[in-house]
Amino acid sequence: MAPSPSPSPSPSPYSSNSPSKLLMDSNYCFGGSERLLTLAEQLRLYKPTPTFDDPDVDEQKIEESAGKVVSQVDFAESATPIANQSERFRPKRAAVLICLFEGDDGDLRVILTKRSSRLSTHTGEVALPGGKAEEGDADDVETATREAKEEIGLDPSLVNVVTFLEPFLSKHLLRVIPVIGILSDKKAFIPAPNAAEVEAVFDAPLEMFIKDEHRRAEEREWMGDKYLLHYFDYETNNKTYVIWGLTAGILIRAASVVYQRPPGFLEQNPKFKFPRVVDKDTILP
Repeated sequence: MAPSPSPSPSPSPYSSNSPSKLLMDSNYCFGGSERLLTLAEQLRLYKPTPTFDDPDVDEQKIEESAGKVVSQVDFAESATPIANQSERFRPKRAAVLICLFEGDDGDLRVILTKRSSRLSTHTGEVALPGGKAEEGDADDVETATREAKEEIGLDPSLVNVVTFLEPFLSKHLLRVIPVIGILSDKKAFIPAPNAAEVEAVFDAPLEMFIKDEHRRAEEREWMGDKYLLHYFDYETNNKTYVIWGLTAGILIRAASVVYQRPPGFLEQNPKFKFPRVVDKDTILP
């Protein structure tokens, strides 16, 4: 008798992903691991918190008064003429894959990459597999899994996508959607890094991103709000990697959601908001 399918996940408010993409047979997906099955059921119930200044989500209530539009958000913003609202900066979309699996010691681990020194941006930095959305991508799942296959040879059929996190703002003002997936068979995944994009593929324990160990932070400012830039030092196979910036911020959030507890340190993310006018030199500090 065939096993009953897992419950359909709630659709992401940030993507039009079809339930069929998110729903797979649990015994196949998790290799009989009760822990991974329980985690998948937990994460499918997660609902991302809407962000205040995300133009793709209807979170701003607009009031018209004497030809003005007033933004109802938790930071001061001057009234803007209605005619200018349509010209508001809209960020390009991107997605990254938070691919989790169960390590040999029973811990949850996440797949990471070190970017190639040949790349023009974020050279040599640690990153999650992912990238910008392309015209043919049906949704954020396809963007994240397509990029993971291109970058490290991860077959999308090995990944069971279970949820999404809130959008993050990248240094170059991309709207990045973290897609959480569980690796169905870690032995079936043999990393094949694309040398033009990836220098190394490794994994790290997810829980380290909510522990106040081997971590430091720097204070920065974006559009009048101060935030913390986190750095984590991680050593494996006689190599030391520094996981910081956007990648660290996403993994702090992912670990908080997975382990259902806040980090053991002050997180203080930058607020997701954009300047009204953006040029090629505008970046998040």
